[in-house]
Amino acid sequence: MTVTLATPERESATHNKKGRRRSHAARQNLIGWLFIGPFALVFLALLVLPIGFAFYLSLFQSSLIGGERFVFFDNYIKAFTDPSFLSGSWFVISFSLVLIPLQMAVSLAVALMLDIMTTRFARFSRLMIFMPYAIPTVIGALMWGFLYSSNFGPLAEIFGMFGASAPNFLSSNLIFYGLLNIVTWQWAGYYMIILYAALQGIDPTLYEAARIDGASQWQMVLRIKIPLIAPALLLILVFALIGTLQFFNEPKILQQLAAGAIPNDFTPNMYAYQQAFALANDNYGSAISFALGAVVFICVYIFLFATRKRGSFIS
Repeated sequence: MTVTLATPERESATHNKKGRRRSHAARQNLIGWLFIGPFALVFLALLVLPIGFAFYLSLFQSSLIGGERFVFFDNYIKAFTDPSFLSGSWFVISFSLVLIPLQMAVSLAVALMLDIMTTRFARFSRLMIFMPYAIPTVIGALMWGFLYSSNFGPLAEIFGMFGASAPNFLSSNLIFYGLLNIVTWQWAGYYMIILYAALQGIDPTLYEAARIDGASQWQMVLRIKIPLIAPALLLILVFALIGTLQFFNEPKILQQLAAGAIPNDFTPNMYAYQQAFALANDNYGSAISFALGAVVFICVYIFLFATRKRGSFIS
């Protein structure tokens, strides 16, 4: 048995190696922080601090007589008992129940068709279908407002050629379907790209094996393609759920064109906007925004909890 005695020289060399490793790790950490530093500052200044300040405002109440006073969660209790907030929340939830399946069906169908096509026309089609997402929401909503116009829009002229009146999608009875069309047109292309990318990642040998076994194209879609892109379907479903519950841009832009069909409490975000910027009630507007955030969080959490098994709502 050989015993190695630690000499001062060996101990010094060991300490030097450890010191060099620590200094190298410190330099790497510093370089990493320098890279993320600019983004972290912008993220902190433009997102974290405004959100924190909004939450601070939501805990207070201002009045001309009493000034500003701390009310804790009274604004939140008021929001969840406010008929305007509750009706707006119910609208976006019911809108989501119709919109999200429609968006997913359209984007999935288009992605499956483009996955089969291998011609140059397929590339052009992908670009054209994705194009509406690249158009700013303001421009898209104004464009559809012109198309929906019952006085000078193209629909009015086309129906007028046959002696009929065009359906007014900006009326109280049809505004739901008018907005449904706009949002589907706006986002289906984006979701299609996500699903198409997932389809392109499937191993082609699976298709070859299925063809050898005599599987039809429809069977490959149901048994191979859709199950393998289930995580992508789950992803776009969560995106759509979060986005739809925060519905604001399209109804706000069309509000002036809809002739009373879109009130100020049409959606929770519009109601919060009215309270904060039209009525100068920043405290209650902030509380409504955070109350909506709680609704979104609860809905997404419930959905993810319900689909936690194997990370899919299909299997």
